[in-house]
Amino acid sequence: MGMIKKLLNFQAEMDRFVEDGSLDDSGESCLSQDDIDPRDTVDVSKASTSKVVCCHFSSDGKLLASAGHDKKAVLWYTDTLTPKATLEGHASMITDVRFSPGMPLLATSSFDKTVRVWDADNPGHSLWTFMGHNAAVMSLDFHPNKDDLICSCDEDGEIRYWSINNGSCARVFKGGMYQMRFQPRVGRYLAAAAGNVISILDVETPACRQTLQGHTKPIHSVCWNSTGDLLASVSEDAVRVWTLGSGSEGECVHELSCNGNKFYSCVFHPTYPSLLAIGCYQSLELWNMSENQMMSLPAHDGIIAALAVSNVTGLVASASHDKSVKLWK
Repeated sequence: MGMIKKLLNFQAEMDRFVEDGSLDDSGESCLSQDDIDPRDTVDVSKASTSKVVCCHFSSDGKLLASAGHDKKAVLWYTDTLTPKATLEGHASMITDVRFSPGMPLLATSSFDKTVRVWDADNPGHSLWTFMGHNAAVMSLDFHPNKDDLICSCDEDGEIRYWSINNGSCARVFKGGMYQMRFQPRVGRYLAAAAGNVISILDVETPACRQTLQGHTKPIHSVCWNSTGDLLASVSEDAVRVWTLGSGSEGECVHELSCNGNKFYSCVFHPTYPSLLAIGCYQSLELWNMSENQMMSLPAHDGIIAALAVSNVTGLVASASHDKSVKLWK
C-alpha cells in the first residue's frame, strides 16, 4: 500500500443517479482527479511495491484490512486513515482477508496453502495456522453467526471447514475454487465459484442446492447483498445478479455485459440497494440495476482487484494492483 486516499463525498450526485438514472452535463463521472483534496491523502510509512488484491471491513466499520502480493496484511483505522498494524507470517502472497462478524478476529488465506487466524486487538502474531490444503488457498470466509466456523477453498476445488475452538479441520468436500462467501445473517448457504459456475451449497449438509450457470468465462468475484437474497457474480466480460430468497430462486434477474473495460470485482452499495459497484481496470463502475444505467468513476491506476463495504459507516473500499487502497463514501 503506497497510500490510502479518501475521496470526496459525492452523495448529491449519487442521489440523483439513483432517482432518475441520469447525470448532469455529459453524464461522465461526478468525481474527477481534480476533486481530490491532497489533505485527504495519508502516506504509509511501510510502503509496498506489490499488488493489493483483497480488502475487508470489520463489522463495526472501524478497521479495514488489506493484503496482497507482499505476503503481509495491513490493518487501517478507517476514521483517521492510519495503519494500526502489519500482519506478517505467510510465506507467499495473500489471496483473501476476512473479519469475523462476531469476534475481534480476522483470517487470511495464501498461496502457501495455509489459513491464518489473527487477533485484531493484538495482531502481533497469528493465533492459529490451519494446514491441510494441498494447493494454494484462494479464498476464505467466516460464518455470519457460527463464531467457530471458517471455510476456505483451494485451486484444486477443495473446500475445508475449520473449527476455531479446537484448531482443526471439521469437514472436507469439493465445490469451490476461486472465491466463496457465506450468505449474510442466517448463513444457510455458501456461494462457491469454480470456473464459470457458482455452486450454492447447504452449509449444514453440505449438499449442492443449486448450480448457477450463464457465465462463459471464469468468475472472478461473488458478493451477496446485505439481506442475503441476491448474489452478484463477476467474470471479465459480464456481471450477473441472481435471486436466492424468493420463489424464483436461482434466476438471473439482472445482467450486464462489459463495454471494453474488463470486470474484476463487485459489491452491493451500502446505501442504495439497487446499485452494484464493479471494479474494473482503473475505473469504478456504478450500475443502477433498476434503471440499467452506468456511472464511471476514475479510481485507480491499475486493476481494481477487490471491493468491500461497511454497512455501518457507508464506506466502500477498493483495492488495486496499483498498490493502493481507497475509501469512498
